[in-house]
Amino acid sequence: MSYPFLSEFDIIFAGGGSTACVVAGRLAACDPSLRILILEGGQHTLNKAAHVQPYQYFTHLAPTSTTMTFNVGNPSPHLNGRAPIVHCAHCVGGGSSVNFMNYTRSPASDFDDWGVDGWESKNLIPLMKKVETYEVQADRPTHGYNGPIKVSSGGCKMSISEDFIRVGTKYHKRPFSDDSNDLETCNTYSVRHFIMYIDGTTGTRSDAAHHYVYNQAHNPNLQIWAGKRVKRVIFEDNRAVGVEFTNDPVSCPGADQSLITARASKLVIVSAGAFGSPTILERSGIGAQAVLKRCDIEQLVDLPGVGENYQDHNGAFVPYFVGDEFVTMDKLWRGEENVVQEHLARWKSNRKSLIAQNGNDAKIKWRPDDEELKVMGPTFEPRWKEFFQDNPERAVAILTVFAGYLGSSGLPPRNYMTAEIITLYPASVGSVHIKLGENGKEDIDFTTGYLDDPSDIVPLNFGYKKLREICRRMPSYRGEVTAFHPCFPEGSAAVCKEASGPADLNAPDIIYTAEDDEAIEQFHLQTTWHSLGTCAMKPREDRGVVDARLNVYGVANLKVADLSIVPKVVGTNTYSTALLIGEKAAMIIAEDLGIECRS
Repeated sequence: MSYPFLSEFDIIFAGGGSTACVVAGRLAACDPSLRILILEGGQHTLNKAAHVQPYQYFTHLAPTSTTMTFNVGNPSPHLNGRAPIVHCAHCVGGGSSVNFMNYTRSPASDFDDWGVDGWESKNLIPLMKKVETYEVQADRPTHGYNGPIKVSSGGCKMSISEDFIRVGTKYHKRPFSDDSNDLETCNTYSVRHFIMYIDGTTGTRSDAAHHYVYNQAHNPNLQIWAGKRVKRVIFEDNRAVGVEFTNDPVSCPGADQSLITARASKLVIVSAGAFGSPTILERSGIGAQAVLKRCDIEQLVDLPGVGENYQDHNGAFVPYFVGDEFVTMDKLWRGEENVVQEHLARWKSNRKSLIAQNGNDAKIKWRPDDEELKVMGPTFEPRWKEFFQDNPERAVAILTVFAGYLGSSGLPPRNYMTAEIITLYPASVGSVHIKLGENGKEDIDFTTGYLDDPSDIVPLNFGYKKLREICRRMPSYRGEVTAFHPCFPEGSAAVCKEASGPADLNAPDIIYTAEDDEAIEQFHLQTTWHSLGTCAMKPREDRGVVDARLNVYGVANLKVADLSIVPKVVGTNTYSTALLIGEKAAMIIAEDLGIECRS
């Protein structure tokens, strides 16, 4: 069947997130004659303060945000019947334009564990270095110094982070490291080296949109059409020849919703993330028969792995009161005008100040010691022995603290800090599919899988307790914000409350009863916005969706390039992985097209 095409291009990207920007930017730089179209459902981010000023990152998680999509999961008995909400980016640059800017990298062994030809760490480390300009320390062998993405320590010091390290090394008895992102170092506290994707010279967010595609505005063959939602890929004889898209209803409210087509003479690349990529494939007739049939979609290719293998990091964010004399991000995040203007003036003058901060520059990639493992109990023991014990570079979780309150609830205008635990290798998996809603319109059938494996909750519970012990020994500590902590039984030693000051460094730990532990288990787990895996790069017979060269099984001229291809979860904030996939994909596609690409 033939279709009338609005425009013709060589390559079309269905989605304009972090990875798409990297691939499109690299290919355009290598061959400026390539006609490349990026179709992104969200809005442009070019030079917009909410995207370039680092301190504004958390505004994108507000309930009224249009730069994020709020994906509502199916209720789960393992979450006390709650329907979890997982955000994903909805703007040009994707997560790179809205994320927390935390610079972390997986251990090299994560990539070797994928077992995919050409994606071993020895092949990927040069691309990790190619991505970045590491402004923190010179001559580090695993870091790069001439890449488009700048990595720095941000705009100014936060004493709360330094106190977190001081207490952590003394109380928690872990050493200090000046680089825990060297692809192997683990279980050390790092201060000023929870490094950020912030340009140390300009004090701006270092995102993929500005540093790979917006900086090529001089090339008319590289086009970004924002506010365009791709519905499906169009095929002729199982060969991808274009896409069908419409105006995005969130980015373009009230706009015509008629379907439009654009043709791709060489390649279609689906790059819409862990939620968007599998649903585009399913709307295109690629997926499991049962899923497609219920949506009245004719099957083109039987790929039951599409939408399966959903993975994410689990997390918990818990706030504490902080003394008035300590510097936090709270006044800026509350939008107190005099404070914002003061810091903006400094930022415009020297590109420093809290404008160039995310409030989070201390962490530990934590592994439990023998004593902690004993406390964690038998439920976690099999997972530890199978996955962690013989891999000393592999952390169980990141423990960290933010100098400010990360939340949208109307707390009193005071100073806060937010402790966070991120579990890095949950065993549970979920799925993302399309379905028809009660009104007959397309909806998402999203099962997070959170805590389905009983081992996953153990490090969360233990991490809550350990972080609480660290926080209550910090000089800034003034007690827990009770409403956002577990509801412990009255009379328990664990009951949360305000305090006049910190506990002594050598004070005994809080003793938790079985009822206290139950309260912690009922506590609300949250996403960390690191969704991946739903178009996994695995053998087809193992429910894979793409091969090692990112080709979708069963069709021609169609690739997937984004975090959805990750076959096994990686132990890091995932922006670094999205950039890496982009660099690898650009190399693969340049080879396929016979383009010499040295940039």
